[in-house]
Amino acid sequence: DGSRAEVTGVGYTAVGEVICNEGLHGQPTEGALIAAAWKLNIHHIRDLYLRLEEMPFNSDTKFMAVKCTPKYGETKEYMFFVKGALERILNNCSKFYNEGHLETLTEKRILEYNHEASVMGSSGLRVLAMAYGPSMNNLVFVGMVGIIDPPRAGVKDAIEELISGGVAVKMLTGDAEETAKAIAARLGLYSAGNKCLSGKEIENMDADELSRVIDSVTVLYRTTPKNKNKIVGALKRNGHVVGMTGDGVNDSVALRSADIGIAVGSGTDVSKEAADMILVDDDFSVTLSAIEEGKSIFYNIRNFVRFQLSTSIAALSLIAVCTVFKLPNPLNAMQILWINIIMDGPPAQSLGVEPVDHDVIKRPPRKVKDPIITRSLIVNILISATIIVSGTLWVFWRELSDNKITPRDTTMTFTCFVFFDMFNALSCRSQ
Repeated sequence: DGSRAEVTGVGYTAVGEVICNEGLHGQPTEGALIAAAWKLNIHHIRDLYLRLEEMPFNSDTKFMAVKCTPKYGETKEYMFFVKGALERILNNCSKFYNEGHLETLTEKRILEYNHEASVMGSSGLRVLAMAYGPSMNNLVFVGMVGIIDPPRAGVKDAIEELISGGVAVKMLTGDAEETAKAIAARLGLYSAGNKCLSGKEIENMDADELSRVIDSVTVLYRTTPKNKNKIVGALKRNGHVVGMTGDGVNDSVALRSADIGIAVGSGTDVSKEAADMILVDDDFSVTLSAIEEGKSIFYNIRNFVRFQLSTSIAALSLIAVCTVFKLPNPLNAMQILWINIIMDGPPAQSLGVEPVDHDVIKRPPRKVKDPIITRSLIVNILISATIIVSGTLWVFWRELSDNKITPRDTTMTFTCFVFFDMFNALSCRSQ
């Protein structure tokens, strides 16, 4: 009717009373609409009709409809009740409801409704248009509702931390452009002047073109399952490791094609089956812990390798140098075995199970094709081995000043090597 109303309250309650459980089976959107119907005291209308058929919402049609017939009275004509994206609903409407009577829907009215939807969307509201009529091609537009679905507490902080660690976060949504931008701005993903892409634009791009622009885009709106799969493919072609979150049947293909599919715990069974990881409590910040764990495992392996190689190279070099320069053997067989088994084993194992260092999340992602043993790691290993060999040889040389090798000489050399090994293990705890 051209009038506006604001529905207050949080969750699915009606004037302080919880709505009956039966009304809240299904998606949160339906629950919110039923809550609004209770507050407007029009919830009883659904009891006047017999539901014959349901056309479920999908991301291609962008609407949901039910085909009904009146329960009471002589007339048994069919009636369709529809809700969905404004542009799809208006395309099927020929009239609009205005203060108790029907009027022809004009272009001017359509512009007004689109403007209202834009204003609501800019506030971060998810806009749903409503219509009814005797057929799907001859509907009466009755208005629209804006539902706020605020991001969970902690999501913005988690996104900021991910971005600071070099992770690029992109928001894919079926919402309109204004709604998508408003929500992304609240999460710190969008600011004025940033580039956005619509589902239609993605459809019209070829794979190479999308790969060129996708890295600079953070918000993708009105996306379909086909679009999501295409986006995942474009990011993978650019050499990225792609983690995809989703909760619906429509997300299952993209979840499967991503390197890491992350399903929401309250989502569908299909999405959970397609995913590699499930957020049981629907908390996006859990992905931070998963990334921390993954990075810690990788760095623990590198620390383990660094320690093992540096001590092994040091021990071999010590014996080799003494042999080349025709010096007496600085360690006896038992001492070499002790170093190899007792001194190298437990510290190396402990390095492999070091607890998670929370600062590891700030380290930039590594390329998938990068080897564990890099040039910098080799330099680090060689420097450590050189220090160990040099220090141990110096002690051995000092003890050999009388030109006789005694048990004291080998013991001092062994003790020196062991101490170097212990400090090397401590220095290998962190890069």
